[in-house]
Amino acid sequence: MNRLFRSTAVVSGMTMISRIMGYLRDMVLAVTFGAGPATDAFFVAFRIPNFLRRLFAEGAFNQAFVPVFAEFREKRGREALRDLLDHTAGTLMTVVTAVTLIGVLAAPALIWVFAPGLGTQEAGREDLAATMLRITFPYLLFISLTAMAAGILNSIGRFAVPAFTPVFLNLALIGAALWLAPMFEEPIMALAWGVFIAGALQLAFQIPFLWRAGLLPRPRFRRAHEGVRRIVKLMLPAILGTSVVQINLLVDTLIASFLVAGSISWLYFGDRFVELPLALFGIAIGTVILPRLARQYNQADPAAFGRTLDWALRLAMLVALPSMVGLVVLAVPILATLIQYQAFTQFDTYMTAMALAAYALGLPGFILIKVLAPGFFARQDTKTPVKIAIIAMLWNMVLNGAFVLPWYLSGMPGAHAGLALATSASAYINAGLLYRGLIREGIYQPGPGLRRLRLGLPLGLAAMIGVLAWLSPEFGQWTEWSIDTRLMALAGLILAGTATLAATLWLAGLRPRHLLLRESTEGADQ
Repeated sequence: MNRLFRSTAVVSGMTMISRIMGYLRDMVLAVTFGAGPATDAFFVAFRIPNFLRRLFAEGAFNQAFVPVFAEFREKRGREALRDLLDHTAGTLMTVVTAVTLIGVLAAPALIWVFAPGLGTQEAGREDLAATMLRITFPYLLFISLTAMAAGILNSIGRFAVPAFTPVFLNLALIGAALWLAPMFEEPIMALAWGVFIAGALQLAFQIPFLWRAGLLPRPRFRRAHEGVRRIVKLMLPAILGTSVVQINLLVDTLIASFLVAGSISWLYFGDRFVELPLALFGIAIGTVILPRLARQYNQADPAAFGRTLDWALRLAMLVALPSMVGLVVLAVPILATLIQYQAFTQFDTYMTAMALAAYALGLPGFILIKVLAPGFFARQDTKTPVKIAIIAMLWNMVLNGAFVLPWYLSGMPGAHAGLALATSASAYINAGLLYRGLIREGIYQPGPGLRRLRLGLPLGLAAMIGVLAWLSPEFGQWTEWSIDTRLMALAGLILAGTATLAATLWLAGLRPRHLLLRESTEGADQ
């Protein structure tokens, strides 16, 4: 099965470790700093370089770099490949260094652009955010070079190291919150330094593995390098196409800065809990299939190309829809169990649960984007996804107004959840148009495995919802229980929901072999 399935399992396993550490990190941040103006200021200062990371790092850059890398490796030979790596590294370092310097110098202006309402929450928050942004911005340089290293390692089938690397960000922020924060007059400043340290650690971790593979770049810069020009040509339109979700999140941050204090933090924590299944499966599957699709395209094997996409869609939907149901139904229990302690109040839990449920409704759309977009990028087609991304982004802006404004004017709490709903809806628009584009161009046709899943999965989801609704205690009970009791109750609910889903799918005729890539090659009901 399958090297592809094993590779996805490796990436998911390493990502699981990273995400568990990420949850521990967010728990420490929530308990230590709560949700308020200072925390909002940090999340703004972190979100700006994090957004640019998606442009220069694992987003558009990787989508453009991996297909060109695959072509050079297949057709040009070792020396040409090394030359490509050297000049790509030199160009990337030059460009991102310039962007980083501009970001550090223009930090106050960037805060005003991306979160103009921050100063209305509490005096001095804009200045605090600008100071932290100057510290966090160099993270962009470190993580962009780290992402290039990850792209090289992924392209040669070494997925574990890149998937494990994000653990260092979590460790650095946990350490900063627990040990550095008491040393600062403004404790939240420690988190900015944690981000800086994390970037350096992530890059340093991957260098030895590149050296052992004989693919450690020696940065050089030549404007006329053919491979670099092609990467840039593919990357420029892909910047918007692969980062539409991040652009939507930045729009959310801008609008949330005018809402009640804490809104940015509630959105952040809600989004973070949706990131686990997205990273474990959406990003993991997309990471694994892109080099394979690029190789199949270069080998002129459209049948294998379609089979790979079909397998990815089956696996993605089998995970995305149950994860959506679980996060929506168990939003309050999850938050009450994991982060409602000390500075993070019961009210914060309610508000974050609204954001979590709204983001979770869009989880299948988010995952489908990660799985479908490589079908275009592997063929070096970045124009189609960018057109679709623009449409989705415009819809997100329209829906922001449609959802948030009436909610805000009504005076009811929770207007921030309207932002999450708009982001989720625009993700479905994006994914739907990508899917339609692949079908129309004849790149992909649904196989029998996907049709089988359409029959069994709705039954499994309905049974799962019924069991979770029946077993879930009232919210008041969660707040009265100790952390041990909360953890046991939450684990019991998750196990019950998962077992119900698995049993229903089995009764509906779905078997583990139906998740293997070979089903599409051999057809029918093996």
